[in-house]
Amino acid sequence: MEKILVSRCLLGHKVRYDGGASGPFDQLAAWQAEGRVVAICPEVAGGLPTPRSSAEIPGGQGIDVWEGRAQVLTAEGEDFTSAFLDGARQALALVQRHHIRIAILKANSPSCGNLLTYDGTFSGVKVSGEGVTAALLKRHGVQVFSELELPQAAIALTQL
Repeated sequence: MEKILVSRCLLGHKVRYDGGASGPFDQLAAWQAEGRVVAICPEVAGGLPTPRSSAEIPGGQGIDVWEGRAQVLTAEGEDFTSAFLDGARQALALVQRHHIRIAILKANSPSCGNLLTYDGTFSGVKVSGEGVTAALLKRHGVQVFSELELPQAAIALTQL
């Protein structure tokens, strides 16, 4: 049975930066009942507390963080880069351990966003790009979807 990596907040776990959750979602609950779900919050796995200051990637995207061209910072200038990198590495370790080829990660997150992230100005503006974890997983062949793309993820799962 194909396993799926899922952001813990999408399963209703209160691990978001603001102490909240973003789920649950019926499709994810069904996959969880089937035993397919491997859950992680990369930010918490990397050592950040809940709640925590919101973070963005000023002047870049997840790949820029991996290549040392950008950092993950809070509005107050606190550097969360190492925690984000560590959490992404832990997500990749789970993917490799469970032979996962599909991930459902939180939309717009500086860690998990797969299509859009915030622009780094803390003004609510979104730009095309991906977060630190999404970038790493994509570069290792994982198909990354957000909670806004669950039907597409379900189709991809049937095609594996």
